[in-house]
Amino acid sequence: MTESSLRPTRDESMARLMKGASRVAGFTRDMPLLAPDRLEARAIDSADTPFILFEDQRITFAEANRRANRVAHAARALGLQRGDVVALLMNNRSEFVLAWLGLAKAGIIAALINTSAAGPVLRHALTAVNARAVIVGAELLDALDTLDGPVGMPVLVDAEGGAPFAPGPERQDLAPLLAAAADTDPPAAWREGLVASDTLYLIFTSGTTGLPKAAKMSHLRFLSSGEMMGGLMDFDKDSVFYCVLPLYHGAGGMVVPSACLAFGVPFVLRRKFSRSRFWEDVRRHRITAMYYIGEVVRYLLAAEPRPDDRDHTLRKMAGAGLKPDIWRAFTERFGIEQVFEGLGATEANYGLTNVDNVVGAVGRITHPEYTNVRIQRWDVDAGEPVRDAEGRPVLAGLDEIGELIAEVLPGNGPGGFFEGYTSAEATEAKQARNLFRPGDAWVRSGDLVRMDADGYIWFVDRVGDTFRWKSENVSTQEVETVLSAYPGLDMVNVYGVRVPGAEGRAGMAALTMAPGVTFDPAAFHAFATARLASYAVPLFVRLCATMDMTTTYKLRKLPFQRQGYDPALTGEPVFVSDPQAGAYVPVTPETLERLGIPPFQQEEA
Repeated sequence: MTESSLRPTRDESMARLMKGASRVAGFTRDMPLLAPDRLEARAIDSADTPFILFEDQRITFAEANRRANRVAHAARALGLQRGDVVALLMNNRSEFVLAWLGLAKAGIIAALINTSAAGPVLRHALTAVNARAVIVGAELLDALDTLDGPVGMPVLVDAEGGAPFAPGPERQDLAPLLAAAADTDPPAAWREGLVASDTLYLIFTSGTTGLPKAAKMSHLRFLSSGEMMGGLMDFDKDSVFYCVLPLYHGAGGMVVPSACLAFGVPFVLRRKFSRSRFWEDVRRHRITAMYYIGEVVRYLLAAEPRPDDRDHTLRKMAGAGLKPDIWRAFTERFGIEQVFEGLGATEANYGLTNVDNVVGAVGRITHPEYTNVRIQRWDVDAGEPVRDAEGRPVLAGLDEIGELIAEVLPGNGPGGFFEGYTSAEATEAKQARNLFRPGDAWVRSGDLVRMDADGYIWFVDRVGDTFRWKSENVSTQEVETVLSAYPGLDMVNVYGVRVPGAEGRAGMAALTMAPGVTFDPAAFHAFATARLASYAVPLFVRLCATMDMTTTYKLRKLPFQRQGYDPALTGEPVFVSDPQAGAYVPVTPETLERLGIPPFQQEEA
């Protein structure tokens, strides 16, 4: 393991980065190379090589291409055209990847829907992308039943293994449509004129405010991510990638299949992460690399040690959110050779990757003049960038906390390419303009970082109203919007609080009830869990007599964060989610101990 005294030189780091960067050196925004072109190429040169290994399925590149072709032909037969958007709501399984690849073959854009979306959040997602149809796994049909009224578009049901599903006026079985469709490559005219900068699919991200936004993901972004990651991890013909992350997410859904398409190697897909089956999968399929989030690694490390902990083929890992103590302990115990910890975002126009095994760093800026990334000094107390007397931004010095920003670059290369969202307003809000010269534009990451004297970048926290929990960004405004519909609620203030020993911040909701209304812990728990993704459901609830607000009517969060979930500090009732009881229960030392939650430790003011 490389420690600070053994850090490589900047040139050595650059040489390692070039193993990935050199593979996209010739990529341009206007090149006529698309993701389905990659699949068609692999169906020829790697026809019998497995692409997806899922449970007892072994889907070769040739078979994947044929199945994607059926999706393309079926979509056209339904009247869908190039440029249309089709929402895709499905759990992790082979059909998910083949569906959006097939749609892309017809020039149709898939909108990858979070499987936790329901009710108003799901309705918003369908509306935001102007979807023309929905492909839904039968296992998630219940989510459509939470919508207020009909779906309003054709619902194509993919019933895994031909399993029966409840019929409905908008629902159509996808299986016979696929069976009747041709499995030959679609005509080139269906994608004629499309280039790499065009949108491949849409991924929803909470961002920093409001309901989820649909981020555009181009063919260029998809293809580049796989080339880069596979190059950095030295993929060869014996490489096998492991995907335990949701396919609707940029990490699992983009990097993993892209790298395998780029290098003609398989990936092993799981419906969801399983600690008990993880190493069994690794040994069975001789997995060599995985894509992680910090929580996955922490769960694996929490398992009881075994004599065969190092008896496996997994040697390299890439991902984000891995804490230094977990990093060291995991790699030492399981014999992992290299960790590629990174920092980025679904819609980011930059990417940082630590290629040096420097524990805890998320990347290194070896030559600042060759990157579009800068760090503007941040006033933590004010919650805004520091500016000089003339109103210009101030760059952070060494080891000073600042927000990472990345310049939007013009031209035809992939560098600095910002694709934005389906919403022009959201795209503009993500950028800061005229920072260092007239006309410039910078994407604000919302990440607070610091850079040391060697150029290594260290993640500090999220800015504003977004916090990270279970390796997901949680928008307080999104949660507030959903919870505010709870009957009898007067005001809601959502924020993140530190839980000792846990990564990120846990959600906490401060509530004031309308006059004469009594808080019902079970009813509120049922309301929140039915409408929010599991990671966005507040772990704690605080009942307030009044809500602290600024003079501009903004809810104050910082004082509440510092008081956390300790009733002695809040002076008001505090509850904690008890899933087994299906309710919020009062916080007591005994309750916290039973739920495995440490006592609150007050943060410094």
